[in-house]
Parts: sequence; structure tokens; C-alpha cells
Amino acid sequence: MSERSPAPGGLDLVETLVNTLDVETGADSLDTPEGRARFGLTEGDVTGARELRESLRATLLAHAGHPPHRTVTPLGELLAGAPLVVTVDAADGSAALAPAGDGSLAARVAAAVAEALVAGTWIRLKACEAADCHWAYYDRSPAGRGRWCSMQVCGARAKMRRYRAKEA
Repeated sequence: MSERSPAPGGLDLVETLVNTLDVETGADSLDTPEGRARFGLTEGDVTGARELRESLRATLLAHAGHPPHRTVTPLGELLAGAPLVVTVDAADGSAALAPAGDGSLAARVAAAVAEALVAGTWIRLKACEAADCHWAYYDRSPAGRGRWCSMQVCGARAKMRRYRAKEA
């Protein structure tokens, strides 16, 4: 839905995962082999991926100051068992957290969250406040107070609803 550029670094994975569901239409790209392939998922992985996606969505809504869209498993619980390892670059000595072993989706998300925490970008990944949207977007506004994935769509709809409510 959004015309915004993708989130930086590993947050692009999180943003892309959350946006596999179009809340307005109910279309879920995890229902298709192509949609699952983007994340290296099998059909058997879909239930867990959806649980992770909706927990991420609730967290991104919290980043924007909104209550969860529904009851979800807390993100910390889902990521607690995600195997990560510290990698150190031999050339420059830089270190990073990376998924261990098979690189499960939860481990890749945990590594992306850790990277974003260090970079200070995690809190800028948000979910649109529009109840019929909740699309993930990276808030690049100077004050970090973005509310909608798209000012032209969700923002305009919200402003029009407020205007019509005043007129009534």
C-alpha cells in the first residue's frame, strides 16, 4: 500500500513479513508458494510465520503509540528461542549477531531486530494506525511521529472522516 522506500538494513525483512497480509482485502501472500519462497518457508512453516507476523504487527503498532490489533503471543517470547551467534569480521574486527544454524525465520528476524536496536532504527519501524490497513512502514519523519503508511491514502481517509464527522 505504501509509496515509502523500504526500511533500512535487516528491518526490510521485518517490514516485508508484516506486509505479507493485506488487512483490507485479506489477501495473504504466505498462501502462495512464491510468497513462502521469499522467506524460505514451507507450507508447514506458515502457521508459525503468521504468528510471528502478527506479533511483529502488534509491536509496530506499539511503536506508533497504538494498542495491539488483537491478542498475540508477545514478540519477546517468539524470539527468545531464536538461535543467534556473534560473528566477527577477520579483516576489520567488526562484530554482528547473525542467525545460527539453518537461519530460521525467527532467527533472521531476531538478528534484524538486534541490528536495528544497535543502529537506533527499531523504534522507527511502525504499523499504520488505520484499522483497515496496519501496513508496516519505516518512519523517516524528522520528529519520528508518522501515523500512516501513506499520507495520500490512509492519512487522507482519516482526515476526511474527521472532517465529515465535524460536518454532521
